[in-house]
Amino acid sequence: MADLSSFPITTRWPATNPDIIQLYSLPTPNGVKISIALEELGLPYEPHRIAFDANEQKSPEFLSLNPNGRIPAIIDPNGPGGKPIGLFESGAILVYLAEKTGKLIPADAAGRYETLCWVMFQMGGVGPMLGQFGHFFKFAAERVANNSYPMERYRDESKRLLGVLETRLRGRQWLMGDEYTIADIATYPWVEGARRFYGGAEVLEYESFPNVMAWVDRGLARPAAQKGMEIPRKP
Repeated sequence: MADLSSFPITTRWPATNPDIIQLYSLPTPNGVKISIALEELGLPYEPHRIAFDANEQKSPEFLSLNPNGRIPAIIDPNGPGGKPIGLFESGAILVYLAEKTGKLIPADAAGRYETLCWVMFQMGGVGPMLGQFGHFFKFAAERVANNSYPMERYRDESKRLLGVLETRLRGRQWLMGDEYTIADIATYPWVEGARRFYGGAEVLEYESFPNVMAWVDRGLARPAAQKGMEIPRKP
């Protein structure tokens, strides 16, 4: 049995089975990237719900694994060299899981780097911009009622990024063509989150991006996504 005692987070969220991947997350657009990937890869894992309403992501135990205080994070008891490893940042975790299994990423170097470009496009653009749009549109609307600039700025940048995806997906089933990769898993949960959680589909003019919306629906129709989008489940 793996010894995870060197990870203080396990004192607050003990592992029932320390021999499998421990996932510390919440079903947000960033969080579900990892649960979807784990389901797609068929890797056994144990999810632990990090409650934002209790500010658990800022607890000393969670910060011991991710000093930035954000979900998701994982511990893999079977990391490089057979030793446990703790990881944070959803993009880094996706790359790690893909390389660990040799799946969800092209085997050839050129395809791999192109996939990583689209993963970084999501990490640096789609996620932050849609997240800021959602904040000002749904949560801070009253605070900026007399100043439309913040919401308009992030709305317009989000639409620009959706346009980039729309062009990329023209004639393609997935971002890398016929191959479903971590680039898709990184990105479509954010587009869906802006629709489902923020209620921003009309403001962002989702109907203007038919390739994007068909791609999102294809992703969400996958059994792994249907399960992963709800993990970790509410108690």
